[in-house]
Amino acid sequence: MKLDLFAVRSLLFLPASNPRAIARAREAGADLTVLDLEDAVRPEDKALARAAAVDAVREPWPMPVAIRLNHAGSPWHDEDVEAVRHSGADAVVVPRAASADEVMAIKEWAARPTLAMVETAAGVLAAVEIAREAAALIAGTNDLAADLRLPPDAGREPLQMALQSIMLAARAAGIAVFDGVFNGLKDPKGFLEQAASGRRLGFDGKSLIHPDQIEPCHRAFAPSEAEIERARRLLAAATGGAERFDDEMIERMHVEAAERLLARASQA
Repeated sequence: MKLDLFAVRSLLFLPASNPRAIARAREAGADLTVLDLEDAVRPEDKALARAAAVDAVREPWPMPVAIRLNHAGSPWHDEDVEAVRHSGADAVVVPRAASADEVMAIKEWAARPTLAMVETAAGVLAAVEIAREAAALIAGTNDLAADLRLPPDAGREPLQMALQSIMLAARAAGIAVFDGVFNGLKDPKGFLEQAASGRRLGFDGKSLIHPDQIEPCHRAFAPSEAEIERARRLLAAATGGAERFDDEMIERMHVEAAERLLARASQA
């Protein structure tokens, strides 16, 4: 299946060791499903999860499917990479990416588009180099907060600089970039607020931990009716070069932004 990462709004992560979660994900409607072999799987279930993930992607899915490896240096990493290489997965997700060399090696061995999760201070500092080897960056906010030794109630504010660095690294490399997860399963208002904040920061979409977050995620990353209407008027008015529109000066960059916005709106 063709994987257009700039069209992805929702990345649904689920443990590959859970057959019910896999069955539900097939029908859930995420833009990208990620079968997780890492944090969501207990050590004693790693081999089972790997086999289940490979088995799951033997059959066609209604959306692209990626497999998240165990991190480099773990006892399961090499077997994970080899399994993904011979699987039907559309992409591979590298957790705790800390260097461009690591991402490049996995990309070449697995022979798949490689999404790199930036989850440590070292990863943030290396994000520019990592982005040059990756197909997309994903902000791993839970691990990043832990690596930065933030208190549990710190919220998102202390992560803002790191999130902006990840987003800028992706944009400089011309690749997609995704916000981290929202942990509250019974806080839809909080989820929408965080997703809207992620869109304002420039992220293309968001990582999710439950199918119930998919629909509100798509709403949060969809342009508003006012944005759509203005984009249409701008495109109709634009004739090339710098010109006046709604008492503002617009150029080619504004036309391109309007075209991207309308393309995203068409996904709804």
